[in-house]
Amino acid sequence: MTVTYTGIALVLNCGSSSIKYQVVDTTRDEPLASGLVERVSQHSEAIKEIIGSLSAADSGVDLDALTVVGHRVVQGGAEFSAPTIIDDDVERQIALLATLAPLHNPPNLAGISAARDAFPHLPHVAIFDTAFHATLPEAAYTYAIDRRVAQEHGVRRYGFHGTSHSYVARETARLMGRSSSDLSLVVLHLGNGASAAAIKGGVSVDTSMGLTPLEGLVMGTRSGDIDPAVTLHLARTAGMSIDEVDALLNRQSGMLGLTGYSDMRDVWKAAEQGSREAELGLEVYCRRIRGYVGQYFAQMGALDAVTFTAGVGENDHRVRLHALAGLEALGIVIDEDRNDGRKQEPALISADSSRVQVWVVPTDEEREIALQSIAAVS
Repeated sequence: MTVTYTGIALVLNCGSSSIKYQVVDTTRDEPLASGLVERVSQHSEAIKEIIGSLSAADSGVDLDALTVVGHRVVQGGAEFSAPTIIDDDVERQIALLATLAPLHNPPNLAGISAARDAFPHLPHVAIFDTAFHATLPEAAYTYAIDRRVAQEHGVRRYGFHGTSHSYVARETARLMGRSSSDLSLVVLHLGNGASAAAIKGGVSVDTSMGLTPLEGLVMGTRSGDIDPAVTLHLARTAGMSIDEVDALLNRQSGMLGLTGYSDMRDVWKAAEQGSREAELGLEVYCRRIRGYVGQYFAQMGALDAVTFTAGVGENDHRVRLHALAGLEALGIVIDEDRNDGRKQEPALISADSSRVQVWVVPTDEEREIALQSIAAVS
């Protein structure tokens, strides 16, 4: 039996120069308030700005009614496999994990510290992007390198986008009228960052991102899967430093590197105008997705549904169609009329003849963070 806890959560997603926030009442479908603070130089000042906005008479929010503050934290390592109530020791551990997520954990932590000072009377809960993938089998998270080196430096697959995969998998099961416990799903979170997850019996059994969010699918600016010797080759033959290779693979590759554009709308426009680079980029992008769907089908031994989510997955019908083209032998058939257009609500886009259902389910990571945070303190 699923237990649903109710309450009101302030959800914070703190980056280095911006903070996204929502106030979520779990008894309502829509958030009570949401916003974005940009050009953040001091997280404490940004939190004060958020409080000021939510304290306004017309905000629709009663700050005294808050149940919890939920924080997105990108990297939880092997230490954190569930929503975690934050204390000083948890803050210290998140700081130590910055070696695995140097661009994300420090601003996540700065937001946590500022919010704990601003709301000392409320419990604060960390929701880790990696936690949903803590169920990966050992064979799925282990890289084939020297075991001692891997253990000493925390080298393993962690996976990311966990809150999105968790929310979308549960919603897909609900829409299908099935229990998560008897479903085999592939969830495709396709945004500027992109990842695939194999979810069997309601738990993650494989995912495309690895030690960092660089591995896996082709993304807006990230390469995804690549021969690791490419980094060595570029260092030796091009004289590139570690930082230069890091910038190349994370910020100058993916669709941007292939086509000159990181936004899929621009890529399609270029392809329509005859750009071979754009056409090839789209082929590479969709081929990679198709390969992961087939791989996860094989790993799970069954497949009940494939679900698209996030910016590209929800809005780009051509990517959805081309990414699954040629998989009819696996029982995957898209209905082009059902698939057409952007999907702002959940939609079944597979043909009646398709043995595997194909869905588009808009993700709601903030609501998932709120639900998990409230459950953690209930």
